[in-house]
Amino acid sequence: MSDSGSPRVTRLMPDAVHQAVRPGTAVVRLETTHDRQGVHDGAWWPRSRNIAAELPGLITALTEHLGPVTRVGLDADAWEELPTRMTIDEHVVRIDPSPVGDDTVLITRGEHDLFSLLVVPPHATRDAARAAMAEAVRADSLTQAEQILLDTGTDRANPRTMEGPRARRE
Repeated sequence: MSDSGSPRVTRLMPDAVHQAVRPGTAVVRLETTHDRQGVHDGAWWPRSRNIAAELPGLITALTEHLGPVTRVGLDADAWEELPTRMTIDEHVVRIDPSPVGDDTVLITRGEHDLFSLLVVPPHATRDAARAAMAEAVRADSLTQAEQILLDTGTDRANPRTMEGPRARRE
């Protein structure tokens, strides 16, 4: 994958997450389970908080494996200039500002299929991102996104004094 292309989507989880993980990677557990025990279906490590630059690659990659994505729910405060919709690969994708937190993105396929992805902050180190992504895709993981980021040290990589959309709200 080139640095400007679509995210690489890794199919086999969690072992495949230990391969080279870099910003712009999405890992998704594509195996369907009837009981839906885990909190997350995957994880995404965007390169920046510019949604117009990051989301098209993610949606293109997910569409190849999941089918057409119709909606994306994410925290409006966590992203730069959040539009209400985007046209990606000739399909309109609605963007719903949701109070899900800056560490989660909700992907809707069709009208009812919902996938929850952990969002690894762009500033994360490779090791922290790898650990967070591996935990997020474990089928039996009940750990919430914020706790995964704290447990893996991902949250500590970002100084709280930082300004802009990625800054923590006190």
